[in-house]
Amino acid sequence: MNKKISPSVIYLTYSGATALFFSMVFTVSQVYRIDIIHLNPFQLVLVGTVLEASCFIFEIPTGIVADMKSRKLSIVIGLILIGAAFTIEGSIQLFTAVIISQLLWGIGYTFTSGADEAWIADELGGKNLDLIYLKGAQTGQAASFIGIVISTLISTKAVKLPMIIGGLLFIALAIFLLLFMQETNFTPASEEDRSSWAQMRHTFMKGISCINKNKILLMMMAISLLYGLYSEGFDRLWTAHFLNDTGFPKALNIKPVVWIGIIDGCAMLLSIVAVEYIKRRMEKTGELDRVWILTLINLFMTAAIILFGLSKNFKAALSMYMIFFIMRTTNGPIFSAWRNKNIKSEVRATVISTYGQMDALGQIIGGPIIGLIALKISVSAAIAISGIILSPVIIFLIFGLKKINNI
Repeated sequence: MNKKISPSVIYLTYSGATALFFSMVFTVSQVYRIDIIHLNPFQLVLVGTVLEASCFIFEIPTGIVADMKSRKLSIVIGLILIGAAFTIEGSIQLFTAVIISQLLWGIGYTFTSGADEAWIADELGGKNLDLIYLKGAQTGQAASFIGIVISTLISTKAVKLPMIIGGLLFIALAIFLLLFMQETNFTPASEEDRSSWAQMRHTFMKGISCINKNKILLMMMAISLLYGLYSEGFDRLWTAHFLNDTGFPKALNIKPVVWIGIIDGCAMLLSIVAVEYIKRRMEKTGELDRVWILTLINLFMTAAIILFGLSKNFKAALSMYMIFFIMRTTNGPIFSAWRNKNIKSEVRATVISTYGQMDALGQIIGGPIIGLIALKISVSAAIAISGIILSPVIIFLIFGLKKINNI
């Protein structure tokens, strides 16, 4: 008989393990695609577009499993698909294998998306959820940093190894959960609550209707679209800019993959400190102050991306990347808090879902455009243009400041 492990312990184990394994893979994945498979800039961005599109398309079909059959089963299937995806990509050095892996990863992610939080909410009966979610996030942050260190060390032997090992560990986690994860409070959704394309369309249209009645919410939707448009290209090309445009210091004789690990690790530590500082400041500020802070953050983000793209030496590029990473990390929770404050409680989930769909749509549209610019002109130009695409956010936020002043 299996010894029962409490749902809280299972959830924290799951949160930490998935963060660690993802971090192991992500630390080396772009270096692997650029240096080992030799993908061009357009192919790099296309990889991300396939991932986003598969997540967007399969969100509803896979959600039916979690709604109707089992949260646990949905999570286990998702982890197996994610693990298989990373193992395939690391084992087969072909562009086709990378595309197939992104498709599998996207489908796998949609199986886990929402099912994990819904499972722990069911098992705890809706009690102390804020605390367990916060602990899960903190566990994930610590595990992500450990994953960067482990991945960097392993990659000195072979760049593909962290991807293969990370993939196999995802499958091992799926087996562990299959054996030890309890599911005692699951109730299948009623027909009207089940995921469906019709429901997705209804949710989107209901969200749009609510947003259209509030100019600030309408402005935030435009901002969400712009965040999607700029981010996919930048996220796929920043590593290529370091590898091929600025290079790394030769004197220290450190491998490029180790440099990427160091950059990721330092950026994560700095962002943790920055987020904690901002969180404490936010407790003492009003809405107007928050929007001023958001405006400054987005101004710094835009400038940092453009200057990062134009930088031709390592120190300047590193400085701009660090500024951008910290600003982006602090921007997320402040923007979410401001947005949620302006949404009525009874339609909050619907409206937030609509913003998520706009961001995903922006990534699917913006990724290939930025990729083509990188292929036809240069990676530097594509990154700088990503910053220009982000810049209208500043104008929208200034508009938001004026609206608040007039209230």
